[in-house]
Amino acid sequence: MEGQIIELEKKYWQGVETNDYETVRNLTFFPCIVAGKNGVQSISETEFKNMFDSGQTNKIKVLNIYDVKEKLIAENTAVIGYRLDFEIADQSQKAPIKCVCTSTWVKENNQWACVMHTETELEIK
Repeated sequence: MEGQIIELEKKYWQGVETNDYETVRNLTFFPCIVAGKNGVQSISETEFKNMFDSGQTNKIKVLNIYDVKEKLIAENTAVIGYRLDFEIADQSQKAPIKCVCTSTWVKENNQWACVMHTETELEIK
């Protein structure tokens, strides 16, 4: 199990970067809960597809994932937290965005999927 969930997170972020909807969809448990600077949302597969198609998700370039902490809670449930540095493709003149993320993954039918994800932007001084 050690390292398996971070590999799924990396695969997810790569899918976002490359606009690979099928990969991202297959790694998401719908409806998924997302929490961040815009509040808490429960997002259906249809809503997620609309967000993906509108380009809201494919402008991110991941620079670094580090300080990973992951824990298997039960045979079919894992949690992970990590730091993430990324940039927005059309804002390359700005400094990278630094945030911390957490995700909860569940295993159903022998496949892991993310059921909840949070992102908190860090204020770097």
